[in-house]
Amino acid sequence: MNPEVPELDGVHHVKLPVTDLERSRAWYESRLGYEQVMEFRDGDNVTGLLMSHPRGGPALGLWLDPERASTVAGFDYFAFGAPNRKALEELAARLTSLGELHPGVHPGTIGWVLSHVKDPDGHELRFQCAT
Repeated sequence: MNPEVPELDGVHHVKLPVTDLERSRAWYESRLGYEQVMEFRDGDNVTGLLMSHPRGGPALGLWLDPERASTVAGFDYFAFGAPNRKALEELAARLTSLGELHPGVHPGTIGWVLSHVKDPDGHELRFQCAT
């Protein structure tokens, strides 16, 4: 190991701009199982939320920034990891049962992918596993 390379430890959290905090909070809770753990305020105004996932998903920050959310809609910032294809298939079935459109689980460059899932602001969510 090169001692000049800084030491890092995975992804601490992901932060997404949103147009409506409550709508996005409810979506991430109902679709992916996230739970709100913290609220950020500017005086009396709630400006952001921090959410955690009980089964290993990355911490997720939702930040009220309607202009930026609209500008970057459709871009996939990152891919959520999944342990295996079965977990992706179960997520796909859950999303379908909740009325979310997606093309299903399909082979990716490496492993399997569930893509083109859109959150309320149109951010494209991607889920991937190696096996």
